[in-house]
Amino acid sequence: MLNSLIANIEETVMKAKEKLASSVNSTMTETYWLIGRYIVESEQNGNIKATYGKRLLTTLSKELSLRLGKGYSRPNLNNMRKFYLTYPDCQVVSDKLSWSHICELIKIDDDLERSFYEKETVKERWGVRELQWQMDTSLYLRLAVSKDKEGILSLAKQGIEIQRPEDVIKNTYTLEFLNLPELDRYTEGDLEQRIIDNLQSFLLKLGKGFTFVGRQYKITVNNVQYHVDLVFYHRILKCFVLIELKKNSVKHEDIGQMNMYLGYFAIEENMQDDNAPIGIILSKNKDELLVEYATYGMDSNLFVAKYELYLPNRKDLERLVANILNNND
Repeated sequence: MLNSLIANIEETVMKAKEKLASSVNSTMTETYWLIGRYIVESEQNGNIKATYGKRLLTTLSKELSLRLGKGYSRPNLNNMRKFYLTYPDCQVVSDKLSWSHICELIKIDDDLERSFYEKETVKERWGVRELQWQMDTSLYLRLAVSKDKEGILSLAKQGIEIQRPEDVIKNTYTLEFLNLPELDRYTEGDLEQRIIDNLQSFLLKLGKGFTFVGRQYKITVNNVQYHVDLVFYHRILKCFVLIELKKNSVKHEDIGQMNMYLGYFAIEENMQDDNAPIGIILSKNKDELLVEYATYGMDSNLFVAKYELYLPNRKDLERLVANILNNND
């Protein structure tokens, strides 16, 4: 009886604290937006030039810091100004994201890219560091280059939507966090071990919904043992995801072997409410024509993707995305 009473009171207090913290965050964010509006309106009314505008922020910072304390540095005032200019309606983010999140988002000039990170931050409850990491590794651009114009616009408007196996597969996986040499001085075993050692980062690269099941997952067929390099389970699609790692180009026998693994998991491992498993062969190189021939008539849940050991050039990705958007007008 007493324990139940204590638990109820504790839960009520914790919920009240969360609500209060959310309310404080929303109020402060709206306050910063209003400050930004006052600054912009002052600049416009006085027809202030850029150089004078900088002096205004410097003077304003000194005066506000004397009267109100910390939090009104010139960079922070500039962020408030930019916040107002970027988000004409502050309610879009004020009650969902912290001021630190907003300061990261307003660094992004492209409206579509900013909208994507905004939606994903809210849906996935990214902390500021995770948002920074996803921005630094150009998640939006890497996803966008594999889509058409309609897909890019949907990505920006809704974030990542997972409804089919194709929605969790990327054309290329960037594994820069493994710190493997670009030269051929590593083995498939090295690749697997580095992934296990950096499993959290690898799960982030795979995307939402993946949970780790095991490595070198043993299966037996006619007294012959086989080992699947990595096995995951996807919570949203409700299916196993099998990954085979190949240091060089994928061969037709690799595809046949993965198809056998998919059959085994579908028949022997799946529970009654599980969907058909997904197979991903992750290789350094990919011969599109060989893959097309080797997968002809096979299960559509078998995919061949590439991996790279370095981050792609952001400028190149931006040009590719711009071309997709412009060429589909």
